[in-house]
Order: sequence, then structure tokens, then C-alpha cells
Amino acid sequence: MLPQDKVPELTPFGDKSNHFLAFAVLTILLLHAYHIRYRFTFAWMLFYGIFIEISQLFTVNRCSELLDVLADTIGIVIGIVLYKIIEKFYPK
Repeated sequence: MLPQDKVPELTPFGDKSNHFLAFAVLTILLLHAYHIRYRFTFAWMLFYGIFIEISQLFTVNRCSELLDVLADTIGIVIGIVLYKIIEKFYPK
């Protein structure tokens, strides 16, 4: 929740790729740590992404974008797919 001018550039591809990568990694970590259902993971991570965007409406020098939620959603789906692939090749 830093002001926009203080946010570090994490990847050279822009804000949406940061959202995508962060939510893909967070989804994989959530699934690995808690072994919860995919639907619950998707719903929880989507709620988190929407919550962040709503919080930015009340933060100085920040803006909320629907495309950020879309990038989050794509990251969540890719995270679940990658976790399924990892789980297939490395069963518990």
C-alpha cells in the first residue's frame, strides 16, 4: 500500500505481470502449505485480490483497476494448474 511513486519496479514487464506472478506464487504456496481444495483456494485468492483493490480506493496516491483483478485471476488459475502438474510428477 505504498504511494504509487514509491513502489519499486519488480519486473521489467509492468504492473500487471507483477500481479500475475505474485498471485501465481501465492496460490501455489497456499495449496502446498494447507492442502485445501482448488475451488476454495481460487475463491480465497480472488477475495484477497479484490480486497487489495478496494483498499487502494482509500489509500493516498493509489488507484484501483479492474485489470489488476483480471491479472490476479489469471495468476490464480495458472498457479492452480502448475500446482496440479507439480503434484502429478511429485506425489506426496
